[in-house]
This record gives sequence, C-alpha cells and structure tokens, in this order.
Amino acid sequence: MKIRDILTSKGTDVVTITPDATVHSAVQVLVDNNIGAVVVLDGSAIAGILSERDILRLSAKDPAQLSGRTVSDVMTKEVVTGDADDEIGHVMELMTNHRIRHLPVVEGETLTGILSIGDVVNALRSEVEGENRYMRDYIQGGG
Repeated sequence: MKIRDILTSKGTDVVTITPDATVHSAVQVLVDNNIGAVVVLDGSAIAGILSERDILRLSAKDPAQLSGRTVSDVMTKEVVTGDADDEIGHVMELMTNHRIRHLPVVEGETLTGILSIGDVVNALRSEVEGENRYMRDYIQGGG
C-alpha cells in the first residue's frame, strides 16, 4: 500500500497557516479543525509544521507567550515529508525514526496531502482485515 492509496480514500485537503500568524491563532485553527498539526506555508512553499508538541513546549516555558509569538518562532522548521509513491512501511519507519505523528505529502515542491499516524494505523488495519478475509475464504474453499 502506498501513500497515494491512503490519500485517495482520506482526501487531500491540508489545513495550513502562514509563518506570521500568532501561535494563539494557530491553536484556534487546530481546535476548529480537530487536528494535531498544521502545515506552515510561505506562499506555496513549506516553511515548517506546527504541532501540539511545539505548542506544549512553548506553554511549558512561558504560557503568556501564546498570543505574542508567531508561528515561525516555534514551528518545526526541518519538515520530514513523504512522497505519494512511498510505501506504507517506509512511512511507518519515517514516522517512528523521526518521532513524528504527522507527515506532509509532497510531489516535487507541491504539498498534496498530509498523513497522521492514525491514518497509517487505519490503513494497515484495513489491509490486514482484507488479507484475513481472503485467507479465511481460501481456507474454507472459496478461493
């Protein structure tokens, strides 16, 4: 299974924000969209990603800074990305090795989607369920 397969069923919408937005407004975007990370775009280029973890780190240091700091001050600037043709095993390895829960998907320089760890788990669960169904049918003489 490839990222492209997951995005086909999940969709390719990505919630984004600009680097000059306040962290407080980014928190509101996360809450309003019920998501754990937002991709930061400078024009059409990925400038970073802001996750709940980034916001918690800021809150732990100085909670009063949530409204005064910009997204570019606290976002993760070295963004790990995936390609639509990446296999799900590679995605799991990337997410595990980099300790990330959100993976923006790019084709060339263009943002084309985002995967969460939940998307990956659901895709694997569906794949395993399908394989189990196939094996049960085969063993019972249906294949």
